Amino acid sequence: MDGSHLTSWMRRNGGVARTTALHDAGASRHRVQTAVATGALLRVRRGWVALPDADPELLAAARHGVVIACISAARRLGLWVLEEDRPHVAAPPHAGRAPTRRATVHWHTPAVPRHPDALVDSIENVLVAVARCQPLEPALVIWESALRRQLTSREVLGRLDLPPAGRRLWAQASPYSDSGLETMLPLRLRWLGVPLRQQVWLLGRPVDLLIGERLVVQIDGGHHVGRQRAADIEHDARLMLHGYHVIRVTYAQVVDDWPHVHGLIATAVTQGLHRAS
Repeated sequence: MDGSHLTSWMRRNGGVARTTALHDAGASRHRVQTAVATGALLRVRRGWVALPDADPELLAAARHGVVIACISAARRLGLWVLEEDRPHVAAPPHAGRAPTRRATVHWHTPAVPRHPDALVDSIENVLVAVARCQPLEPALVIWESALRRQLTSREVLGRLDLPPAGRRLWAQASPYSDSGLETMLPLRLRWLGVPLRQQVWLLGRPVDLLIGERLVVQIDGGHHVGRQRAADIEHDARLMLHGYHVIRVTYAQVVDDWPHVHGLIATAVTQGLHRAS
């Protein structure tokens, strides 16, 4: 393996790697040492090297002997993370001391064994860590985001040795939420004691939430502009002409002014607007 092939291999494998993996791929010890000496590779720690422009999070994980885990890994996967207070990493259960004080360290035995070269946890381990670490609502948002994107399945998760919090999430999580807001809304409204159904098709289009038989709640995200906005308004009008009641709210209202949204929906249910006449 020459220098250009070494660099290409490193890029294909995330930019940070064990030297043993490089040797297995065909790079001689001399080639790796030369790359380090010329600055083509950085020595991260014993047995690990990286490209000079490697991802700082991967560099930090390799340097401290941990894997990116829990909500930090969920964010990297593009899942809906409501808030990340600090980096979350996982360390081997037998590690004698915390590898870093600047992160939340998860020590549990992983649900799925980790490859020695891994710097980011598997999706199954991420979801189990989230279940142990996060409150119900942000955890369920992440679980449903993963299911929606088909990064794993309820069948796979159900066969894991889940902790009690994981079992609770598994029982509630579905792949039907298009966004974290659509997860939060049914969870916050369960106390109403009326049927709540997500992504129900009405008059040719899905609605975000159908409460009972006739009360529709729609959530406007950032894409509800221009033609999309016009189509939404037209669909709302057709729903109302067919006897449905529509409450349309925004992301900011759900996240920052939930008492107001809650009041609107509770008042509508109190008036029986969720029932077919």
